[in-house]
Amino acid sequence: MAIPAFLVDLRALVGTRPLWLTAVVAVVLDDRDRVLLARRADDGRWALVGGILDPGEQPADGVVRECLEETGVVAVPELLASVTVSPQVTYPNGDVTQYLVLTFRCRVAGGEARVNDDESLEVGWYPLDGLPPMIEVEHERLRHALECEGPTVFVWEGKERP
Repeated sequence: MAIPAFLVDLRALVGTRPLWLTAVVAVVLDDRDRVLLARRADDGRWALVGGILDPGEQPADGVVRECLEETGVVAVPELLASVTVSPQVTYPNGDVTQYLVLTFRCRVAGGEARVNDDESLEVGWYPLDGLPPMIEVEHERLRHALECEGPTVFVWEGKERP
């Protein structure tokens, strides 16, 4: 996976120390209520599409960019479904990061699902009752996007709240 240039520059200054970054996740649904998933190149797991925001980038613009870059699908954000924080992540090279994760429910507006960069091994549309194995946090984000009709889901005092 390509590391964004701004992150390479930042890592040159801070080394492997923990960084706080913002990530966006797209829960993209098509007209048959299938969800767009990608099998990640870094660990082989199936996941929702997403990535790190560039400095100064609007989150909705970032989720559209990430979806197009990774899958060739044009997505339109409809709702900010959840705002959560990931656990701290330590990468194989020793870099430590934690993410503020903004999950958007999106609808497909064009393009064709395909592996569109080096971040994915496979890309495809999956029915909600036929998902490939994913880690629990992916299911939580999907649930937030599907169930959210009003206020954004967030965690306060250890409890999920709208």
